Amino acid sequence: MDSKIILMIIIGYLLGSIPSGVWIGKFFYNKDIRNFGSGNMGTTNTFRVLGKKAGTVVLLMDMFKGSLAALLPFFFHSNANPLLIGVSAVIGHIFPIFAGFKGGKAVATSVGALMIYNPLFFLIAWAIFLVTLFISSMVSMASMVGFSLITLLSLLFHDWILTSVAAILTIFVFVRHWQNIERIKNGTENLVPFGLVYKRKKKHESK
Repeated sequence: MDSKIILMIIIGYLLGSIPSGVWIGKFFYNKDIRNFGSGNMGTTNTFRVLGKKAGTVVLLMDMFKGSLAALLPFFFHSNANPLLIGVSAVIGHIFPIFAGFKGGKAVATSVGALMIYNPLFFLIAWAIFLVTLFISSMVSMASMVGFSLITLLSLLFHDWILTSVAAILTIFVFVRHWQNIERIKNGTENLVPFGLVYKRKKKHESK
């Protein structure tokens, strides 16, 4: 394997390993978000534990990790596929060396890499996620449904790398959301404070 590719994979992994939620929580709020909420270090738990401002910053940071990794072939003047290098950041986010190899669910980092690789497909994926989130009021549901539909729609682009990566990431997303699936079945999954399911729940509670 080309030494540049190996170096880019290592850099991408290290970028992905940056525990944005943990660092923001510790440095600015004196909290380790892994000890609160779902115990996850990702964007959703950051919103839940630290609020909208911190959650938005962590979302952007996690997306940027994937985007920056996908840009590495450009910086290194390499012909390596940007999406495949971006995946190294996704792996880093899931198994971060800077956080005991216990990371997040890599949705934002995956989307960040996709934004660089295929901006049009990124917009389609983002639209699917937002619509599903509005209907379900659940980030977990939006992530799983979104990745599943994205994998199917990727077939229209006739890009086997995109489809293969999307399929693999979909499997990862479902595995990482296993506990969420159980909570969805039991009707105890956490809801975001908007969307149809949230409104219906609030309306039912007010009766």
